[in-house]
Amino acid sequence: MKGVVFHEFGGVEKLKFEDFPEPKAGVGEILVRIKACALNHLDIWERQGLPGVNLPHISGSDIAGVVEECGASVEGIKKGDEVILSPGISCMKCSRCLNGDDNQCSQYNIIGYRNNGGYAEYIAVPQVNVLPKPTRLSFEEAASMPLVFLTAWHMLVNRAGVKPSDIVLVQAGGSGVGIAAIQIAKIFGAFVITTVGSDEKMQKAKGIGADEVINYQRQDFEGEVKKITGKQGVDIVIEHIGPEIWDQSIRLLATNGRLVTCGATSGPSASIDLRYVFSRHLSILGSYMGRKNELLEVLRFIESGRLKPVVHKVFELKDAATAQQEMLDRKNFGKIVLKV
Repeated sequence: MKGVVFHEFGGVEKLKFEDFPEPKAGVGEILVRIKACALNHLDIWERQGLPGVNLPHISGSDIAGVVEECGASVEGIKKGDEVILSPGISCMKCSRCLNGDDNQCSQYNIIGYRNNGGYAEYIAVPQVNVLPKPTRLSFEEAASMPLVFLTAWHMLVNRAGVKPSDIVLVQAGGSGVGIAAIQIAKIFGAFVITTVGSDEKMQKAKGIGADEVINYQRQDFEGEVKKITGKQGVDIVIEHIGPEIWDQSIRLLATNGRLVTCGATSGPSASIDLRYVFSRHLSILGSYMGRKNELLEVLRFIESGRLKPVVHKVFELKDAATAQQEMLDRKNFGKIVLKV
Protein backbone atom coordinates (compact mmCIF):
# COMPACT_ATOMS: atom_id res chain seq x y z
CA MET A 1 0.00 0.00 0.00
CA LYS A 2 0.96 3.68 -0.24
CA GLY A 3 1.57 5.69 2.91
CA VAL A 4 3.26 8.80 4.23
CA VAL A 5 6.17 7.59 6.34
CA PHE A 6 9.00 9.17 8.30
CA HIS A 7 12.15 7.15 8.96
CA GLU A 8 13.81 9.74 11.18
CA PHE A 9 12.69 12.66 13.31
CA GLY A 10 12.81 16.21 12.02
CA GLY A 11 10.93 18.73 9.86
CA VAL A 12 8.14 18.22 7.34
CA GLU A 13 10.74 17.23 4.76
CA LYS A 14 11.08 13.90 6.59
CA LEU A 15 7.61 12.84 5.43
CA LYS A 16 7.92 10.49 2.45
CA PHE A 17 5.11 9.16 0.25
CA GLU A 18 6.14 5.57 -0.43
CA ASP A 19 5.22 1.90 -0.46
CA PHE A 20 4.68 0.32 2.96
CA PRO A 21 3.56 -3.20 4.03
CA GLU A 22 -0.22 -3.53 4.15
CA PRO A 23 -1.57 -4.48 7.62
CA LYS A 24 -3.65 -7.62 8.18
CA ALA A 25 -6.78 -7.99 10.27
CA GLY A 26 -6.05 -10.18 13.30
CA VAL A 27 -8.52 -11.89 15.62
CA GLY A 28 -11.18 -9.37 16.65
CA GLU A 29 -9.80 -6.77 14.25
CA ILE A 30 -11.11 -5.02 11.17
CA LEU A 31 -9.12 -3.90 8.14
CA VAL A 32 -10.34 -0.51 6.97
CA ARG A 33 -9.73 1.01 3.55
CA ILE A 34 -9.02 4.61 4.52
CA LYS A 35 -10.85 7.33 2.62
CA ALA A 36 -9.81 10.35 4.69
CA CYS A 37 -7.57 11.20 7.64
CA ALA A 38 -7.54 14.52 9.52
CA LEU A 39 -4.44 16.14 10.96
CA ASN A 40 -3.79 16.83 14.66
CA HIS A 41 -0.89 18.53 16.44
CA LEU A 42 -0.04 15.07 17.77
CA ASP A 43 1.12 14.20 14.23
CA ILE A 44 3.63 17.04 14.32
CA TRP A 45 4.94 16.14 17.77
CA GLU A 46 5.40 12.53 16.63
CA ARG A 47 7.46 13.65 13.64
CA GLN A 48 9.53 15.92 15.88
CA GLY A 49 10.48 13.04 18.20
CA LEU A 50 7.74 12.48 20.77
CA PRO A 51 8.82 9.65 23.12
CA GLY A 52 7.08 6.36 22.37
CA VAL A 53 7.12 6.70 18.58
CA ASN A 54 8.82 3.80 16.81
CA LEU A 55 10.49 4.27 13.43
CA PRO A 56 9.56 4.01 10.61
CA HIS A 57 6.22 5.56 11.48
CA ILE A 58 2.88 6.50 9.93
CA SER A 59 0.88 9.16 11.81
CA GLY A 60 -2.84 9.90 11.75
CA SER A 61 -5.48 9.47 14.46
CA ASP A 62 -8.73 10.74 12.86
CA ILE A 63 -9.90 8.26 10.26
CA ALA A 64 -12.94 7.53 8.09
CA GLY A 65 -13.18 4.74 5.56
CA VAL A 66 -14.79 1.51 4.38
CA VAL A 67 -14.52 -1.95 5.90
CA GLU A 68 -12.29 -4.07 3.67
CA GLU A 69 -12.00 -7.27 5.72
CA CYS A 70 -13.17 -8.66 9.06
CA GLY A 71 -10.89 -10.81 11.18
CA ALA A 72 -11.92 -13.92 13.09
CA SER A 73 -14.52 -13.40 15.88
CA VAL A 74 -15.80 -10.12 14.42
CA GLU A 75 -19.59 -9.81 14.48
CA GLY A 76 -22.08 -7.16 13.43
CA ILE A 77 -19.83 -5.49 10.84
CA LYS A 78 -19.42 -6.44 7.20
CA LYS A 79 -17.28 -5.58 4.21
CA GLY A 80 -18.39 -2.34 2.58
CA ASP A 81 -19.68 -0.67 5.74
CA GLU A 82 -18.78 3.03 5.94
CA VAL A 83 -17.11 3.71 9.28
CA ILE A 84 -15.18 6.10 11.48
CA LEU A 85 -12.62 5.08 14.07
CA SER A 86 -12.74 5.90 17.75
CA PRO A 87 -9.16 7.14 18.24
CA GLY A 88 -8.43 5.71 21.70
CA ILE A 89 -7.23 2.12 22.17
CA SER A 90 -7.34 0.52 25.63
CA CYS A 91 -7.18 -2.98 27.11
CA MET A 92 -10.96 -3.15 27.79
CA LYS A 93 -10.19 -5.51 30.70
CA CYS A 94 -8.88 -3.42 33.62
CA SER A 95 -11.06 -1.82 36.31
CA ARG A 96 -10.83 1.61 34.70
CA CYS A 97 -11.91 0.34 31.29
CA LEU A 98 -14.77 -1.68 32.80
CA ASN A 99 -15.86 1.41 34.74
CA GLY A 100 -16.08 3.37 31.50
CA ASP A 101 -12.87 5.37 32.03
CA ASP A 102 -11.01 3.75 29.14
CA ASN A 103 -9.03 6.96 28.51
CA GLN A 104 -7.38 6.38 31.91
CA CYS A 105 -6.28 2.80 31.12
CA SER A 106 -2.58 2.18 31.88
CA GLN A 107 -2.24 0.73 28.36
CA TYR A 108 -4.10 3.58 26.65
CA ASN A 109 -2.87 4.48 23.20
CA ILE A 110 -4.05 6.81 20.46
CA ILE A 111 -4.29 5.44 16.93
CA GLY A 112 -1.24 6.66 15.02
CA TYR A 113 0.91 7.31 18.10
CA ARG A 114 2.57 4.09 19.29
CA ASN A 115 1.17 2.19 16.31
CA ASN A 116 0.82 3.20 12.67
CA GLY A 117 -2.08 5.44 11.77
CA GLY A 118 -4.16 6.90 8.99
CA TYR A 119 -1.68 8.57 6.59
CA ALA A 120 -2.04 5.43 4.49
CA GLU A 121 -4.43 3.36 2.39
CA TYR A 122 -5.24 0.74 5.04
CA ILE A 123 -5.30 0.29 8.81
CA ALA A 124 -6.22 -2.67 11.07
CA VAL A 125 -7.94 -1.82 14.38
CA PRO A 126 -9.90 -3.59 17.14
CA GLN A 127 -13.62 -3.98 16.37
CA VAL A 128 -14.54 -1.91 19.44
CA ASN A 129 -12.94 1.12 17.76
CA VAL A 130 -15.09 0.89 14.63
CA LEU A 131 -18.29 2.96 14.55
CA PRO A 132 -20.80 3.72 11.77
CA LYS A 133 -20.00 6.86 9.80
CA PRO A 134 -22.67 9.55 10.27
CA THR A 135 -24.80 9.35 7.14
CA ARG A 136 -25.03 13.13 6.70
CA LEU A 137 -21.25 13.55 6.50
CA SER A 138 -18.74 13.10 3.70
CA PHE A 139 -15.66 11.00 4.46
CA GLU A 140 -13.60 14.19 4.83
CA GLU A 141 -16.11 15.71 7.27
CA ALA A 142 -16.37 12.46 9.21
CA ALA A 143 -12.59 12.15 9.57
CA SER A 144 -12.36 15.71 10.88
CA MET A 145 -14.57 15.02 13.86
CA PRO A 146 -13.72 12.16 16.30
CA LEU A 147 -10.61 13.20 18.26
CA VAL A 148 -11.31 16.92 18.68
CA PHE A 149 -15.03 16.65 19.41
CA LEU A 150 -14.38 13.82 21.88
CA THR A 151 -11.63 15.87 23.56
CA ALA A 152 -13.73 19.05 23.77
CA TRP A 153 -16.78 17.16 25.07
CA HIS A 154 -14.73 15.53 27.84
CA MET A 155 -13.19 18.89 28.79
CA LEU A 156 -16.46 20.80 28.98
CA VAL A 157 -19.00 18.22 30.09
CA ASN A 158 -17.02 15.74 32.18
CA ARG A 159 -14.25 17.89 33.63
CA ALA A 160 -15.67 21.43 33.79
CA GLY A 161 -19.34 20.55 34.26
CA VAL A 162 -20.51 23.29 31.88
CA LYS A 163 -23.98 24.72 32.59
CA PRO A 164 -26.24 27.40 31.07
CA SER A 165 -25.13 30.19 33.41
CA ASP A 166 -21.43 29.77 32.56
CA ILE A 167 -19.25 32.19 30.64
CA VAL A 168 -16.72 30.10 28.70
CA LEU A 169 -13.46 31.36 27.19
CA VAL A 170 -12.26 29.10 24.37
CA GLN A 171 -8.64 29.81 23.51
CA ALA A 172 -7.67 29.31 19.84
CA GLY A 173 -11.20 29.13 18.51
CA GLY A 174 -10.03 28.23 15.01
CA SER A 175 -8.25 25.05 16.12
CA GLY A 176 -9.89 21.63 15.98
CA VAL A 177 -10.59 21.59 19.71
CA GLY A 178 -11.64 25.23 19.51
CA ILE A 179 -14.33 24.81 16.85
CA ALA A 180 -15.71 21.81 18.76
CA ALA A 181 -15.64 23.53 22.16
CA ILE A 182 -17.51 26.60 20.88
CA GLN A 183 -20.34 24.47 19.55
CA ILE A 184 -20.55 22.16 22.57
CA ALA A 185 -20.61 25.06 25.03
CA LYS A 186 -23.48 26.64 23.07
CA ILE A 187 -25.45 23.39 23.14
CA PHE A 188 -25.33 23.57 26.94
CA GLY A 189 -26.49 27.19 26.91
CA ALA A 190 -23.22 28.87 27.89
CA PHE A 191 -22.05 32.34 26.79
CA VAL A 192 -18.93 31.82 24.67
CA ILE A 193 -15.95 34.13 24.19
CA THR A 194 -13.17 32.95 21.91
CA THR A 195 -9.79 34.11 20.60
CA VAL A 196 -8.58 33.84 16.99
CA GLY A 197 -5.64 35.17 14.98
CA SER A 198 -7.28 37.10 12.13
CA ASP A 199 -10.35 39.15 11.25
CA GLU A 200 -11.38 36.47 8.73
CA LYS A 201 -11.39 33.88 11.51
CA MET A 202 -13.46 36.23 13.69
CA GLN A 203 -16.36 36.01 11.24
CA LYS A 204 -16.05 32.22 10.99
CA ALA A 205 -16.06 31.85 14.79
CA LYS A 206 -19.23 33.95 14.95
CA GLY A 207 -20.69 31.70 12.29
CA ILE A 208 -20.41 28.58 14.48
CA GLY A 209 -21.93 30.23 17.53
CA ALA A 210 -19.36 32.29 19.44
CA ASP A 211 -20.99 35.25 21.20
CA GLU A 212 -17.84 37.39 21.36
CA VAL A 213 -14.66 36.98 19.32
CA ILE A 214 -11.26 38.58 20.01
CA ASN A 215 -8.43 38.91 17.48
CA TYR A 216 -5.41 38.31 19.72
CA GLN A 217 -3.07 39.59 16.99
CA ARG A 218 -4.34 43.15 17.31
CA GLN A 219 -6.23 43.12 20.63
CA ASP A 220 -5.17 42.48 24.22
CA PHE A 221 -7.38 39.47 24.85
CA GLU A 222 -7.10 39.74 28.63
CA GLY A 223 -8.30 43.34 28.57
CA GLU A 224 -11.07 42.55 26.08
CA VAL A 225 -12.41 39.68 28.19
CA LYS A 226 -12.49 41.96 31.24
CA LYS A 227 -14.50 44.51 29.25
CA ILE A 228 -16.94 41.89 28.00
CA THR A 229 -17.50 40.43 31.50
CA GLY A 230 -17.53 43.73 33.38
CA LYS A 231 -14.27 42.69 35.09
CA GLN A 232 -16.01 39.65 36.59
CA GLY A 233 -14.00 37.12 34.58
CA VAL A 234 -15.06 33.80 33.09
CA ASP A 235 -16.29 30.57 34.67
CA ILE A 236 -14.42 28.20 32.36
CA VAL A 237 -11.28 28.46 30.24
CA ILE A 238 -10.70 25.79 27.59
CA GLU A 239 -7.07 25.78 26.49
CA HIS A 240 -4.40 23.64 24.86
CA ILE A 241 -1.77 26.30 24.10
CA GLY A 242 0.18 26.37 27.36
CA PRO A 243 2.64 29.02 28.61
CA GLU A 244 1.94 31.53 25.82
CA ILE A 245 -1.46 32.35 27.34
CA TRP A 246 -1.35 30.59 30.72
CA ASP A 247 -0.94 33.52 33.13
CA GLN A 248 -3.64 35.61 31.46
CA SER A 249 -6.03 32.65 31.42
CA ILE A 250 -5.59 32.09 35.15
CA ARG A 251 -6.11 35.79 35.91
CA LEU A 252 -9.34 35.81 33.87
CA LEU A 253 -11.02 33.11 35.95
CA ALA A 254 -13.86 34.29 38.19
CA THR A 255 -14.37 32.92 41.70
CA ASN A 256 -14.90 29.13 41.52
CA GLY A 257 -13.60 29.22 37.95
CA ARG A 258 -12.28 26.14 36.16
CA LEU A 259 -9.40 26.02 33.70
CA VAL A 260 -9.25 22.81 31.65
CA THR A 261 -6.11 22.05 29.66
CA CYS A 262 -5.54 19.26 27.14
CA GLY A 263 -2.26 20.25 25.50
CA ALA A 264 0.88 22.35 25.44
CA THR A 265 1.35 23.67 21.91
CA SER A 266 3.62 26.55 22.99
CA GLY A 267 5.67 24.48 25.47
CA PRO A 268 5.36 22.11 28.43
CA SER A 269 6.21 24.40 31.36
CA ALA A 270 4.10 27.13 32.92
CA SER A 271 4.29 28.99 36.25
CA ILE A 272 1.32 29.95 38.39
CA ASP A 273 0.57 32.53 41.06
CA LEU A 274 -0.94 30.37 43.78
CA ARG A 275 -2.64 33.38 45.38
CA TYR A 276 -5.15 33.43 42.53
CA VAL A 277 -5.81 29.73 43.00
CA PHE A 278 -6.62 29.68 46.70
CA SER A 279 -8.19 33.12 47.05
CA ARG A 280 -10.65 32.54 44.20
CA HIS A 281 -11.29 28.82 44.81
CA LEU A 282 -9.99 28.01 41.33
CA SER A 283 -9.77 24.52 39.83
CA ILE A 284 -7.07 23.61 37.31
CA LEU A 285 -8.06 20.43 35.52
CA GLY A 286 -6.16 18.18 33.17
CA SER A 287 -8.06 16.37 30.43
CA TYR A 288 -6.83 13.61 28.13
CA MET A 289 -8.95 12.49 25.18
CA GLY A 290 -12.31 11.11 26.40
CA ARG A 291 -14.40 8.03 27.03
CA LYS A 292 -15.68 5.88 24.18
CA ASN A 293 -19.27 6.41 25.38
CA GLU A 294 -18.76 10.18 25.15
CA LEU A 295 -18.00 9.84 21.44
CA LEU A 296 -21.38 8.11 21.08
CA GLU A 297 -22.98 11.18 22.70
CA VAL A 298 -21.14 13.42 20.23
CA LEU A 299 -22.31 11.30 17.30
CA ARG A 300 -25.95 11.76 18.32
CA PHE A 301 -25.53 15.54 18.12
CA ILE A 302 -23.65 15.20 14.82
CA GLU A 303 -26.45 13.11 13.32
CA SER A 304 -29.06 15.65 14.45
CA GLY A 305 -27.05 18.50 12.91
CA ARG A 306 -26.58 20.36 16.21
CA LEU A 307 -22.81 19.79 16.06
CA LYS A 308 -21.08 20.38 12.73
CA PRO A 309 -17.54 19.46 11.65
CA VAL A 310 -15.56 22.33 10.16
CA VAL A 311 -13.10 21.41 7.40
CA HIS A 312 -10.52 24.07 6.56
CA LYS A 313 -8.89 22.43 3.54
CA VAL A 314 -8.48 19.00 1.94
CA PHE A 315 -5.08 17.81 0.63
CA GLU A 316 -4.13 14.68 -1.28
CA LEU A 317 -2.34 12.07 0.85
CA LYS A 318 0.94 12.62 -1.02
CA ASP A 319 0.86 16.28 0.04
CA ALA A 320 0.88 15.56 3.79
CA ALA A 321 4.03 17.65 4.32
CA THR A 322 2.31 20.72 2.83
CA ALA A 323 -0.75 20.02 4.97
CA GLN A 324 1.31 19.87 8.17
CA GLN A 325 3.04 23.12 7.27
CA GLU A 326 -0.40 24.73 6.84
CA MET A 327 -1.15 23.76 10.44
CA LEU A 328 2.23 24.95 11.70
CA ASP A 329 1.62 28.34 10.05
CA ARG A 330 -1.72 28.64 11.91
CA LYS A 331 -3.57 29.23 8.65
CA ASN A 332 -6.44 26.90 9.44
CA PHE A 333 -9.89 27.53 10.83
CA GLY A 334 -11.12 24.03 11.53
CA LYS A 335 -9.55 20.77 10.47
CA ILE A 336 -7.05 19.98 7.74
CA VAL A 337 -7.85 16.66 6.07
CA LEU A 338 -5.94 14.24 3.83
CA LYS A 339 -7.94 12.56 1.08
CA VAL A 340 -6.76 9.00 0.48
